[in-house]
Amino acid sequence: MAKHSKLHSVFFNKCPRCGEGDFFIAKSAYNLRNFDKMNRSCPHCGENLVPEPGFYQGALYMSYAFYVAFMLIYFLSYNYFFPEYLDYFLISIIPVLIILTPYFYRLARRAWLAIFIKPLQENV
Repeated sequence: MAKHSKLHSVFFNKCPRCGEGDFFIAKSAYNLRNFDKMNRSCPHCGENLVPEPGFYQGALYMSYAFYVAFMLIYFLSYNYFFPEYLDYFLISIIPVLIILTPYFYRLARRAWLAIFIKPLQENV
């Protein structure tokens, strides 16, 4: 994955413009005290990571899409590998979704901002 690509920035907590600076202050989504703390601007290139008030309300839709995609994949794989235990699907997915909430929160915000910011082009 190219260092200055949008996918790199979304999956590796990097600025969508330069691919170098950290998007969130805490490296891990499971640092529960600081999992939602964002840098206001990129420490490397200075890109504004909070363009306007309410900008990240659109990330709610991204988060919803990630949850739906994950639940669909989880259900299909659960149905394929454990069809006789399908009654336990809901019991098993609830803790998994709770555990993944901080990760999906951060992933949705990075993906939402990556839609609107063009990455820097390397000089060739």
